[in-house]
Amino acid sequence: MRQRHLRVQSDLSVLTQIQRWFEDFCCQQKPLSVWSEDRRYCLKLAIAEGFSNAVRHAHRGRPLDTPIDLALLLYDDRLEIRIWDYGEPFDPETLEEPKPGTLRQGGYGWFLLRRLSDRVVYERCRDNRNCLIIEQGLDEQITKWEDFFKDE
Repeated sequence: MRQRHLRVQSDLSVLTQIQRWFEDFCCQQKPLSVWSEDRRYCLKLAIAEGFSNAVRHAHRGRPLDTPIDLALLLYDDRLEIRIWDYGEPFDPETLEEPKPGTLRQGGYGWFLLRRLSDRVVYERCRDNRNCLIIEQGLDEQITKWEDFFKDE
């Protein structure tokens, strides 16, 4: 397993740094370097959504220097993106999926994450942190959202 870690403050201004960190990792790992730009874009969007949720929701009202830890773990069959925060736990299963054709402010993040990757897990850790795990398989199977990027 190959891995890389990053610790940042709870500030949306570091999002570009996080996405560069992810892109650098992908370019340095042969199984990921052959991914299409669209596939990497989907995962960069998932990281942005997961990190933004940690800042806006989990760390709301906390000091900017409250850390958010990120890890990229490359296994033989998948890439895992992990994002840890210090917020209160919540149960994503209680979230109601937005109905098609309706617009509302917010509430799309969890459902977007599930569509941008193969698997999403949210768990409470023993150290009182929350961990968001975003998984993407390394096979050639196209992800759910890559269909939207195809030219007709």
